[in-house]
Amino acid sequence: MAIGLSLLVAAVISVLTLTPISAPPLGPISHSDKIYHALAFAGLALPLSFFRPGWLFVTVSVYAGFGGIIEILQPFVEREGDIADWIADLMGIGIGVLAGRVAARGATSVAALLRKPHLGQAQ
Repeated sequence: MAIGLSLLVAAVISVLTLTPISAPPLGPISHSDKIYHALAFAGLALPLSFFRPGWLFVTVSVYAGFGGIIEILQPFVEREGDIADWIADLMGIGIGVLAGRVAARGATSVAALLRKPHLGQAQ
């Protein structure tokens, strides 16, 4: 499930970043495309960090490379490659990993609470 979801998100990121269209600005926020980059890569990193924490080193490395390759390829599709976009990708990966690990820890805690017998219940 995590791999499939990550592949879907990677495909969406590829289409959105390697076509000659630009994202709409977020109102008066300057450099709003960096926010899009961070959110996209956070969404990419979250599933595997939640479901497959043992894969984090490989996951982070592959996603960082993926973001870098996108920036290298963008000039070939009438887009502008930008190191700042790649840095936003890296920040998004960090946010996604952190969110995935926090969510996994919370899910584990909730599951443990649900398994415990409650006061007043027969054991």
